[in-house]
Amino acid sequence: MSLTPPPGARADWTIDQDWSGYTPAEHEVWITLYERQAALLPGRACDPFLKGLDALDLHRSGIPDLKRVNEELKRLTGWTVVTVPGLVPDAVFFEHLANRRFPAGQFIRQPHQLDYLQEPDIFHDVFGHVPMLTDPTFADYMQAYGQGGLRALNLGQLHNLARLYWYTVEFGLLQTPQGLRIYGAGIVSSHAESIFALDDPSPNRLAFDLARVMRTPYRIDDFQQVYFVIPSLTALVDATLTDFGALYQWLQSQWDIPIATILPTDRVITRGTQAYAKEKEANPA
Repeated sequence: MSLTPPPGARADWTIDQDWSGYTPAEHEVWITLYERQAALLPGRACDPFLKGLDALDLHRSGIPDLKRVNEELKRLTGWTVVTVPGLVPDAVFFEHLANRRFPAGQFIRQPHQLDYLQEPDIFHDVFGHVPMLTDPTFADYMQAYGQGGLRALNLGQLHNLARLYWYTVEFGLLQTPQGLRIYGAGIVSSHAESIFALDDPSPNRLAFDLARVMRTPYRIDDFQQVYFVIPSLTALVDATLTDFGALYQWLQSQWDIPIATILPTDRVITRGTQAYAKEKEANPA
């Protein structure tokens, strides 16, 4: 990806949200998506997410005006949301995170794309990610991830660090006294995966281990075959707020672990059947 911003974007790739430019139809898409997820997530999403959703009042009458959202978010944890025209270069993304700015797509999906969108839109980015940024512990984790990303770029270890983001920020599960709960944005913003991740017998659910996660590839085109479960947000921070230099050096001599594999050293929460993935492989669309 070119490091030169597209026309209309600033040097840091940000653009104005132009909230007044959204159409009634676009606001209606947000309302449809929001109401569907808001009805589904109690008892599925973790408490920090649900509390953040309430604190930021993301429903109202459609796509939220980020100026209003940022006032409360900055008061709570010092974060803000900045709008970008689409996917941004890794260095730009990490620089924003390292400075407590979360880049969000400005556009929203079309009505026929309610259940799947390849490129993250404002619903995935704001509904999925931003409520967790109201939690001080997770907010610190995200900033540290951005700082670590800048270091990983220089060390050529971005593929390992990307797996950490995928299996925590996007598709992470949290163990609670009430059972497994979702905190990953890729799950909470997806109606189908909000059900699959917790209820389906197909995927493996394994206890989080940093080195194990960094050796595990992931799927970008379908439901996950493995989810990693953290015991608490504090435990996630404690496991990752370290210098990864020695770990990166060790990883260079290690092989990737096949995505559906369970190792003898894994702590298994749920041993999946992999039935969903096997069916899709046997009967590709």
